[in-house]
Amino acid sequence: MSESYSGGSAPSGDEAAPAGHAAQQSITHSDTTDAEIERQLRSQGVRLGRGGIAPSVFWPSLIIVAAIALFSVIAPDTAGELWNSVQGGIVSGFGWFYTLAIAGFVLFAIFLGASRFGDITLGKDGEEPEFGLFSWFTMLFAAGMGIGLVFYGVGEPLTFFSDPKPGVDGGSAERASQAMAQTFLHWGFHPWAVYVIVGLSLAYAIHRKGRPVSIRWALEPLLGDRVKGWAGDVIDVLAVVGTLFGVATSLGLGVTQVATGLSEIGVVDQADNVLLVALIVGITLVAIVSVVSGVGRGIRWLSNFNLSLAGVFLIAVLMLGPTLFLARDFVQSLGSYLANVLPMTFDAFAYTGDEGIDWGASWTIFYWGWWIAWAPFVGVFIARISRGRTVREFVAGALLVPTIVGFLWFTVMGGTAIDRQERQGDLVPEGGVVAEEALFDTLRGLPLGTILSVIAIILVVIFFVTSSDSGSLVVDMLASGGHPDPPVWSRVLFASLEGLVAIGLLLAGGDEGLSALQAGAVSTGLPFAVVLVAMAVALYKALNAEHREIVRVERRLYRRELAGELSQDFDRHFGEQVDQRIDYALSTTTGIWSRTDKRTPISTLSRARRRGRQRPSGSGPGGGTGGRPGGGGGQPGGNPSGDAPPGDEGSAGGPSGGSDRPGGGPPGGPAPD
Repeated sequence: MSESYSGGSAPSGDEAAPAGHAAQQSITHSDTTDAEIERQLRSQGVRLGRGGIAPSVFWPSLIIVAAIALFSVIAPDTAGELWNSVQGGIVSGFGWFYTLAIAGFVLFAIFLGASRFGDITLGKDGEEPEFGLFSWFTMLFAAGMGIGLVFYGVGEPLTFFSDPKPGVDGGSAERASQAMAQTFLHWGFHPWAVYVIVGLSLAYAIHRKGRPVSIRWALEPLLGDRVKGWAGDVIDVLAVVGTLFGVATSLGLGVTQVATGLSEIGVVDQADNVLLVALIVGITLVAIVSVVSGVGRGIRWLSNFNLSLAGVFLIAVLMLGPTLFLARDFVQSLGSYLANVLPMTFDAFAYTGDEGIDWGASWTIFYWGWWIAWAPFVGVFIARISRGRTVREFVAGALLVPTIVGFLWFTVMGGTAIDRQERQGDLVPEGGVVAEEALFDTLRGLPLGTILSVIAIILVVIFFVTSSDSGSLVVDMLASGGHPDPPVWSRVLFASLEGLVAIGLLLAGGDEGLSALQAGAVSTGLPFAVVLVAMAVALYKALNAEHREIVRVERRLYRRELAGELSQDFDRHFGEQVDQRIDYALSTTTGIWSRTDKRTPISTLSRARRRGRQRPSGSGPGGGTGGRPGGGGGQPGGNPSGDAPPGDEGSAGGPSGGSDRPGGGPPGGPAPD
């Protein structure tokens, strides 16, 4: 793309800037002060109250979270039945919609990365990325699904292998291949495509248009100024509630894996509620320190460290496990995924009966709702850290790289577990796979298993910290009207609230209470799926409008540049402007009275027309008796007096030989007139 698109200077003079250029400095710019940010927020219609919060989002969100959390703590069984019934109704009634929506998001994300929009910068033209490539990747990966890879890395492939999806037949080889392919579907392109849609829509609005860090502004191309009213408030409140409950339930469910790991390595005898509460308090405190430090310090440092540690852990398991088998398994699983990705994507469980519908409700459809429910949180965060990236960089970084890393992770962890189950058969108890136990059971069978288990525990803890602090930051930005650096007190409030909700649900209903709240969080995926579809339409509309405007400006600038070059250097582009002989003739021809004034092509044609009107009928084109124009007396085209013009020296025709009269042509040449 040309300079004016992604990196060049803006047009000079009175040329209008392309529509995509931000009308003002980005609100997320590091050089912008708090006072300037608040002024910009208010100028864009954000209503800020005391303490730097947006009352129309902050208070409704806080009231809804408190009400639902108290209801789940006081009556966990009733809450579980309610939320599970809501989730079941959504899955059975709208599972087909989830399936179509997710497939559409994948195709649209790929289109954006490969389209003519790919060179648009998410920021000012030529602006450098805020974070380095490695830091950017580690933060988006840790926020997106880092904890999920550790928690389900062994449990999910092993579950699909031991208890296949309805409709999957064949021996162990076929079941293993399908298990890995199904896991790739749940954790590959599909969830990250959801994050790309939300993140790219917000990054364009925030960094390119200078809008606040808020979900509502992604819909501005469709809703216009209505995003400043109640419709925008509802969208942001829904995002806050879904994000906070999602982080709280993940925190509560995750500490059970940490407690199991501590029990496996002999640190504790039994994982009781006291240990779980202590773990939640410890993780929450670390998350508070991190979120107070900000994205540029705490969150970035933890993400870099944790992903580096995860890489060391993955390589260690690969080297200490069945290395050659895992290499073959990766290639074969990738082929199985590519061969079955379309039928698996569009599998609506129409021909597998109630068994298939129940399986989809527990796995695939549940995952689609879960990823959509988490999309506001992950989308806002990766949009916040992506200033300076191009659309193509964003799509490649948030779609391709995490997918490939996820495939490698599940192949190494899940493949190691499946290989051991095939050879020894001791990983799957009678009641089925328990995810938090399967990881440590698998590591215990490897050399240096205890050390690997300790590393796994550290990974789980830090991934939970990064999820909690980034989730708290996102919730706080939304509740503060889109302020990129929200007040410290509200960061502490929301980080603490996530821990308190997790503790309350664990003590009141155990895993069932957390599962109920998780079902409630997933239920928010349905309305957000509709919002995501609107986001995709709005994003295409905005990108297309900017591309058309930029093409128009580029054409205008090109025409101006071309016109300037032609006026200065015509010959270099098109050769000599006029043939030299014609130019000589036009510049030296005199009138019929041998005047010294020069003729022009227009005057010559005018005189020819007048002579044609004066020519008698029957005369030839040469006039009179065929004499040459300008000849002797009596010829219609000649001198009316019959005398030769002065200087013609008796010639009846044009000059010949070496005539040197002003109207004469080149020596020996034809008459010029």
